[in-house]
Amino acid sequence: MMRFSRLGLIALLIATVLSASSCSYYNRVLARKNLVDGSKAYKDRKFDEAEQLFRNAVSRDPNGETVEGKTAQLFLARTLHSEYIGNRANKAKADEALTEYRKALSNDPNDQSSYKAIASLLENQQRTDEWQTWVTERSKNTQIKPEYRAEAIVSLAAKKNTCASDIDDTDKTKKTVTENGKQVFQYIKPENPEDLNTLRACVNDGMALVDEALAQEGPAGVDNAKNIDIKKATDDELKKKADLLRVFESARSYKASLLIHAMRLAEMEGRTADRDRFKTEADTAKAAFLELSEIVKNIQTEIDARTAEKEAAESANANAAK
Repeated sequence: MMRFSRLGLIALLIATVLSASSCSYYNRVLARKNLVDGSKAYKDRKFDEAEQLFRNAVSRDPNGETVEGKTAQLFLARTLHSEYIGNRANKAKADEALTEYRKALSNDPNDQSSYKAIASLLENQQRTDEWQTWVTERSKNTQIKPEYRAEAIVSLAAKKNTCASDIDDTDKTKKTVTENGKQVFQYIKPENPEDLNTLRACVNDGMALVDEALAQEGPAGVDNAKNIDIKKATDDELKKKADLLRVFESARSYKASLLIHAMRLAEMEGRTADRDRFKTEADTAKAAFLELSEIVKNIQTEIDARTAEKEAAESANANAAK
């Protein structure tokens, strides 16, 4: 009897040790099942079911220390986000989504999709100050990829560009005149002096921001954009290059636009030499934008051609199998 008890105790200890050592493994297996089932529920738009399954997966690794845990955080955030989009009165879902996105981002600062989702939710709910703080912090984060910093900076510059347009692109600030037999716009000061001050601030701030964004071109490798061999690049290389270049394509576009606003402001204030200089700089900036835009266009054309080729091959194989 004593011998049996000792053997039983030894067996129990062994089982406990094995259980402890494999607990993490089984949790990961169960989390994967939750992720698979949750993904299917999400695809079928059964968001309540998907949410619960993803919550189960998150509970098995709350700190996101495994791939499964990180994925669960992100999938839960996206599900909560979708639920909010389906019922915008449910602000609680939006707040929960923000929390989960932030967890995902804390595990991977370069998780651009989570950053953008947070910015989108804040802007959608018109939480302007929070949006400004969030994007500004991102723009100053030197620990992330330079193109991600640039994208945040461009978002801030875009707001300044809109601010300028709201003032200098109105019927009250531009009138049609004839010069050298052609009808052109002449820009005049807004009636409210404060509007002129706002325009000046938006133009100056916007120019500073867009120049800061463009300063990231070198670190991001945009200078090598012309050298990419589109035909030899892999599908993944093409996608990454297109995503990268689009950030700076946008930055260059806003550079040209803000220079046009600077030109209009100079005209309003009677600074003819500055107006002409900004006009020349705007034309140069536009040319730089078009140059990069052409490269992005060529890359996208190649991506589309490869996609069409794959779809045609899949279709042919499917027909052959019938």
